[in-house]
Amino acid sequence: MDAATKRAGTEIHNLLVGVLADFRDVHVLWQLGALAIGLGVAWWIDRRLRTYFIARAAAGVAPDATLKISVGGLNRIVFPLSALVCVAVGRLVLNLFLPDTHLLDVAVPLLFSLMLVRVLVYALRRVFGPSGLLRQWERGIAWAIWVGVALHIMGLLPEVLRLLDSFAFHAGNQRISVLTIVQGFVAVAATVLVALWAGRFVEARLAQAQGIDPNMRVVLSKLSRTLLIVLAILIALPLVGIDVTVLSVFGGAVGVGIGFGLQKIVANYLSGFALLLDRSISPGALVTIDGHYGAVTRLTARYVVVKGIDGTEAIIPNETVITTVVVNHSYSDRRVRVDLSIQVSYGSDVDLALQLMEQAARTHRRVIADPAPVAVLKSFGESGIELAMYVWIADPEAGKGNLTSDLYRDIWKRFNDAGVEVPFPRRDVRILRPAKAAPQRKGTA
Repeated sequence: MDAATKRAGTEIHNLLVGVLADFRDVHVLWQLGALAIGLGVAWWIDRRLRTYFIARAAAGVAPDATLKISVGGLNRIVFPLSALVCVAVGRLVLNLFLPDTHLLDVAVPLLFSLMLVRVLVYALRRVFGPSGLLRQWERGIAWAIWVGVALHIMGLLPEVLRLLDSFAFHAGNQRISVLTIVQGFVAVAATVLVALWAGRFVEARLAQAQGIDPNMRVVLSKLSRTLLIVLAILIALPLVGIDVTVLSVFGGAVGVGIGFGLQKIVANYLSGFALLLDRSISPGALVTIDGHYGAVTRLTARYVVVKGIDGTEAIIPNETVITTVVVNHSYSDRRVRVDLSIQVSYGSDVDLALQLMEQAARTHRRVIADPAPVAVLKSFGESGIELAMYVWIADPEAGKGNLTSDLYRDIWKRFNDAGVEVPFPRRDVRILRPAKAAPQRKGTA
């Protein structure tokens, strides 16, 4: 390591000396000019693209949802990429008639590292969305790239790679070193990131396919993402020299883990695919599951999200949905009946009251005409005549409380205008005089 350190120090010294020598030479002006021209062209390309997309947005032209790139993301990626290409081309041209281009030799890897950091950070945000953990990963990725570029510029990178490769062990006939593990992690992470991005692309395309059943869209999107991730791993490992048969040991460990402690997780995943395939519930369905009433807003491979009318969301495992009774209020028909009851006094016109109730129902915007609203006489109660009305709605997810409130208020106004009385409980209290005691006969005890 002492010899390697001395050699690295000599390379760093030579690099610094070369850069300083370039600044003392008139040829450095050509390098500065190439660098300035490259940065200027990159800035011009970035401005033109930003102006183009802003103009399209102002004209109301929406970008494709699957390829949507924000102006901020475009600025992060296009500028360093354009600068890298322009400066690299300038270095190739100057190498034809200049002996050395040390300044551009330093600028190119710096621009490449900047472009790589921007691309990876933007890809992570597109795949996973903004979060606190993602920001930590972004900082870690940026530090790793900048440290690698610094080691490359200083000439220490080959020595670090050889040091990592020296720590190795054997798994059967396969030699695995720390360098192999790092390379495998980087390759798998890169390919899985590309696979997740491709999965998002496929999912967005399937969401636009109106001719496919919603449940089949979810199934195809989940299967495509899973297959892409498996394919990415199978491609990444051979690229770094790891035999795929090594995964058999890992597969056996996973099988043992499933047998001992992961039954619930596997059951939820299998139940999720069963729910998606049998189409018993679908996104937008109005259901009651385990006492939770609301609309299904999301179907995943592990759970179902039911959003209640009050805004709360219940996350129900798929196994619970499979093993319990599910009331699907919109399985074959989204129309739902709403019942209302009201009393009128015995002195009121019952036929008029029934007619007014039906008129109030027909004028409400949420009450559908088929089946038509019906008002009936239910029974003769203690305080008045019991009336009922049955109306049908086609949007149960909008709630029933607001509908019944509107109808009751309208019926109350119509009853008051027509003189129909809504009774209230009455009690007649009679005070009886106590009976006089019979007079006692004389001579009796």
